[in-house]
Amino acid sequence: MATLGESRPIAVGQNGFIVEPPATLHSTSRPPGAAADGALVLMHGRGTSEQDLAGLFDLLDPERRLHCAAPRGPLQLPGAPGNHWYVVERVGFPDPATFARSYELLGAWLEQLAEQSGVPPERTVLGGFSQGTVMAYALGLGKGRLRPAGILALSGFVPQVEGWEPDLVSRQGLPVLVSHGSEDPVISVEFARAARPLLESAGLDVTYREMPGGHWIDGPTIDAAREWLEGAVPRLPL
Repeated sequence: MATLGESRPIAVGQNGFIVEPPATLHSTSRPPGAAADGALVLMHGRGTSEQDLAGLFDLLDPERRLHCAAPRGPLQLPGAPGNHWYVVERVGFPDPATFARSYELLGAWLEQLAEQSGVPPERTVLGGFSQGTVMAYALGLGKGRLRPAGILALSGFVPQVEGWEPDLVSRQGLPVLVSHGSEDPVISVEFARAARPLLESAGLDVTYREMPGGHWIDGPTIDAAREWLEGAVPRLPL
């Protein structure tokens, strides 16, 4: 696995203010076997790292036709292990300050990834799990952001946060795979059920599935995501 960028973690003091924000994000990547058909970006959940989803690269793209990358959340919290994308004040409503900083850093990191990999945004799938899904929705749907190839949304939600708004009009036809555990105790499946009509009513191409389980990624979800990726990032002519 290669790495892209360097980072110093965001530290949040007792007053909630961010200090020593990083200049960019640390990440890991897996190159394609030949010329890339596209790219797959996977963003981890709360309290883990870029390595947490890197093990899915070969499972989701066994033919190695995609450039795969996973960035590390820039936020570290007192008393909370691992890395985070934002402070959780209430599920569904990220803390605006920490969310905004991660949104900015991810946007810059994606531009750097496109430049270094040679894969344009329109052939890049943005995906994640839990908090990572929130960021995938944010970057994939955000007003002023370039349209991606698709969004892989695993056990997350479309954020509601001050300073961010989606641009769904320009995303008509965008492939989105929404998968969620029907008994998820961390992020309720109701968030996925709410995302489905929101996206479908705007004309996005939503594939929706609920699995009988909790806050995790199971084998059938991986199988469904692998099949969905074939359509979201078609093979380029030889």
